[in-house]
Amino acid sequence: MDPCPFVRLTVEYLSLKLPLTTKPLASASGIHSSATPCYCKLRIKNFPPQTALIPLSSPTHSDSCSPDSTSSAINFHLDPAAIRRLQGKPVLLTVSVYTGRMGHSCGLSGGKLLGRVAVVINIDGSVTKPLVFQNGWMKLGNEGDKPAASLHLKVRTEPDPRFLFQFGGEPECSPVVFQIQGNIRQPVFSCKFSADRNSRSRSLPSDFAMTNINRGWMTTFSNGREKHGRERKGWMIVVHDLSGSSIAAASMITPFVPSQGSDRVSRSNPGAWLILRPHGASISNWKPWGRLEAWRERGPVDGLGYKFELVTNSGMTSGIPISEGTMNIKKGGKFCIDETLKDSRASPLSNIKGFVMSSSIEGEGKASKPMVQVGVQHVTCMADAALFIALSAAIDLSMDACKLFSRKLRKEFLQDEQDFLS
Repeated sequence: MDPCPFVRLTVEYLSLKLPLTTKPLASASGIHSSATPCYCKLRIKNFPPQTALIPLSSPTHSDSCSPDSTSSAINFHLDPAAIRRLQGKPVLLTVSVYTGRMGHSCGLSGGKLLGRVAVVINIDGSVTKPLVFQNGWMKLGNEGDKPAASLHLKVRTEPDPRFLFQFGGEPECSPVVFQIQGNIRQPVFSCKFSADRNSRSRSLPSDFAMTNINRGWMTTFSNGREKHGRERKGWMIVVHDLSGSSIAAASMITPFVPSQGSDRVSRSNPGAWLILRPHGASISNWKPWGRLEAWRERGPVDGLGYKFELVTNSGMTSGIPISEGTMNIKKGGKFCIDETLKDSRASPLSNIKGFVMSSSIEGEGKASKPMVQVGVQHVTCMADAALFIALSAAIDLSMDACKLFSRKLRKEFLQDEQDFLS
């Protein structure tokens, strides 16, 4: 498998140094160095703008030295289409610095513009090697010799190659999965979906229920917490390679049931999947790799809440958190495992570095053919990539599993010819 070129543009080591002044700082600039926050907006044409808080450095800090404290890194990800569009052209990154609080109040901006800087970036060469375009202090404003605030930042790019995959159809329709390389679409996996509600343990691998670390999870199938017909269970999708061998799977280990007195899956009682990989020579032996929980969040617009963790050798009670978030039920969104994101929930114990994977999910009621990106450093063989395909399928299927129980599911989920509605 050959990856596609991606580039990560990183802005880091942000820090602000305010000028020395004989006037009180509050009257001179409208801010107090210790009480009022400062933030910046980073913009590149045709990319969503990003915002970051900026810590302050001492006004007496030398311009030749690194700042006292810095903010977390901000990242822009350039896919193959963006790289082609920007090659041979100067790319302008503008950083606008504001004082005050982020956001808007009564339709007015919450911050006061202090100044802005611009950095010119040349993408050429970034696909093959790391490049640095700025590393140091830059003066805000163009007022000659007048004292002005200074912004410290480092702007760099580095190659971030990824494998691209796309489901040829909706996961519940047992589609083929294609690898995408430019205009070439090559089949690499096939999926087999099943939904057998009659067998309480069918979705478990034959040897899985016998291991000591998983006995506690078997109780979720027999606790009688919902009446028959008011649960979605027994779903499983198996990923096969081109030879027909099973190399990954996602199995619904905990049924999706509505909370008492409602028709929605709540966060306090989520459904769950196990992401499985083959274990040993027998095709019926599987080993858990990850666990995904999903539920339906309440709000002005309902959201699909999710939490993914890696399963350790110590069992289910000591999983390592990797990703957690909410996805718009109506519009869909992206499921990501990316340590470079500002809101990354990955535990330090996970040893995750950089981008791992992302999967695009369509909103409820829309035909979804997930597009999956996987970082090259996390794939050593086809079976590794298949795990991320199985995880992407589980996220997509959770959108259906968390559908309001007052609404009927499509026929692919009713393979035992029983209606899920009571």
